[in-house]
Amino acid sequence: MRAAFIETLGAPEDIRYGVLPAPRTGPADVLVDVVATTVNPVDTFVRSGAFRTALDFPFVVGRDLVGTVAAVGPLVSGFAVGDLVWSNSLGHAGRQGAAAERAAVPADRLYHLPAGVDPVRAVAVVHPAATAYLGLFTHGGLRAGRTVLVCGAAGNVGAALVALAVDAGARVVATAAARDLAYCRESGAEVVLDYRDPALAERLAEACPGGVDLYLDTSGVNDLAAAVGLLAPRGRIVLLAGAASRPVLPVGPLYMKDCSIAGFVISHATTAELAAAAAAVNRLLAAGRLRPRAVEVLPLSAAARVHGRMERGELHGRRVVLRPGDPA
Repeated sequence: MRAAFIETLGAPEDIRYGVLPAPRTGPADVLVDVVATTVNPVDTFVRSGAFRTALDFPFVVGRDLVGTVAAVGPLVSGFAVGDLVWSNSLGHAGRQGAAAERAAVPADRLYHLPAGVDPVRAVAVVHPAATAYLGLFTHGGLRAGRTVLVCGAAGNVGAALVALAVDAGARVVATAAARDLAYCRESGAEVVLDYRDPALAERLAEACPGGVDLYLDTSGVNDLAAAVGLLAPRGRIVLLAGAASRPVLPVGPLYMKDCSIAGFVISHATTAELAAAAAAVNRLLAAGRLRPRAVEVLPLSAAARVHGRMERGELHGRRVVLRPGDPA
């Protein structure tokens, strides 16, 4: 099969496109013919070694796929040849990735794609949307009627945070660049503010007079001093970006308000947590409420170029979907 793979940790140009042996499947695996895959920031972290995880070389890159079931292991139930399926947790912890014509997927990390959902649209949103679900509910404990502040609400994870929080009955306040304010309103945010506004702190305080119950910053800036000041009693900050950030934590105000901070990466989510996220993602996909802002479709052979573009910050508001079998 043809695949995008690496033989050592390194730069985007170390990704090769060529022929590898077809994947071997175990008794609890499903063999999937890949229809579409994509590139996430975490894929660049794994490829470069910034996120350390078990890898076997040659290593096929990529987390996410939508595809059709080609074969089912003897211990697998619930899947049949021809089913349209998706996964968003390949390419780490010893599992080969999704950027290939075929992939072996553990059955407990594979989900049916709802009928009528476009595979290209789906593969572009399943990873950021599952990340958003985990941040809001698994680690954030979000409930209806609460106030959520999403910093960086125009990005892939940010837009999913807004959509999922609004769906849960929360009130969403968002910050974004001026050019993205209208998009955030369209996503369902009740209040949208320019993060470059010199009066942002005052405007946030006005927008959230009772404080913020859940604070999430997708930009990775993690200004904890400002965040703690905005929190409501027993509010929570969920950290999901900014591995290199080293902010100052105002401990006194944090504990005096009974507040807390939780951090997570989707790579450590359990299969049960991923399945709960997948159920929510599928429900919103089927309802047409999870849509990528812009999609660019390229052949699988473009994987190295796309990794480079992502690392250079050239994919703002855009998802690149890679299609096996498309001409190079």
